[in-house]
Amino acid sequence: MTTINFILADGSRHAIDADDGEVVMRVAVRNNFDGILAECGGACSCATCHVHIDKAWLDKLPPKDELETEMLDFAEGVDDTSRLSCQIKITPQLDGLIVHVPESQY
Repeated sequence: MTTINFILADGSRHAIDADDGEVVMRVAVRNNFDGILAECGGACSCATCHVHIDKAWLDKLPPKDELETEMLDFAEGVDDTSRLSCQIKITPQLDGLIVHVPESQY
């Protein structure tokens, strides 16, 4: 198990154990976190699972591919920490990952 730390827009923190190989978006949906709508179900065809990754973790993630970069154009509040949570596969190296859910998605 790998622990993912979600920080919601209201400041609440949730440490969730997740299975390796799962994607961050599915963990958020399974735990009913507001702000992660995941309308496309993880197909990388919308931006409703937009999150901000804590800067300390950015270098531990694989780089965004072209499709993810294009989809982020549809999200609000995009910055250099923005990712689509459907594109972040959980691995043991991500144990402790900190994910911020943007207020703009509520």
